[in-house]
Amino acid sequence: MSLFEAIIVAIIEGLTEYLPVSSTAHMIFTSTLFGNEKDEFVKMFQVSIQFGAILAVVVAYWRKFFDFSNFQFYLKLALAVIPALVLGYLFDDAIEAVLEKPVPIAIVMVCGGVILLLIDRWFKTPVINDEKQIPVKSAVTIGFWQCLAMMPGVSRSAASIIGGMQQKLSRTTAAEFSFFLAVPTMLAVTAYSVFLKDWNYNGTEMKGIGMILINNDNLKVFVIGNLVAFIVALLAIKTFVSFLNKYGFKPFAWYRILVGIVLLIVFYTQN
Repeated sequence: MSLFEAIIVAIIEGLTEYLPVSSTAHMIFTSTLFGNEKDEFVKMFQVSIQFGAILAVVVAYWRKFFDFSNFQFYLKLALAVIPALVLGYLFDDAIEAVLEKPVPIAIVMVCGGVILLLIDRWFKTPVINDEKQIPVKSAVTIGFWQCLAMMPGVSRSAASIIGGMQQKLSRTTAAEFSFFLAVPTMLAVTAYSVFLKDWNYNGTEMKGIGMILINNDNLKVFVIGNLVAFIVALLAIKTFVSFLNKYGFKPFAWYRILVGIVLLIVFYTQN
């Protein structure tokens, strides 16, 4: 993976991680176009680069994350992340197998876009307008909704926001809780991919950290990739909520549908 390819993927991750358009799908499509989608380091990079996006949320909402008097905030996140941790561990191999198959992911992109077109019609009467009003039970329910994003193309952000609105959260509150929930979720996934998971790197099994440190090129790609993802994600977070309040989900819905159809045409034409 070249540094140029890593920067492009990092920009895409930063732009799409917190939007309901599936960052994983965009990175997979990009890697497929680069022709390195089966490279184990690339797969690990696509997961671990989320660390930069995590830091963007913590920085953007630092008062919330470092308000140690708000025990309920930490409890909600801790309980809400459990479903994703358990199911993610159980279905890790199945999820990885899908990462090399862009066609079904493109189909999911289109289907998800159709659903987003209907969201504002389905959930018209929110009653929760602040994170502190979210019951623990609702937080856990949103955590189960988030698990739908284990299928690449669904979008973790979309699944958790829809789950939040189904639990009577306003758009803004659902989006912000989706940001908060992303931190423990992606931190766990990143730590697993870097320190615990065994990867087949050029015929040799090693941990992600081993692949990162095996040479200076990989280390440079990892560090610069996360830095770029952090900067871009910070900018994306600051604009997403206001954009969502002004325009709703329709722009993202039509974007998903258009991109999914174009990619289906591209990949079918290549075969």
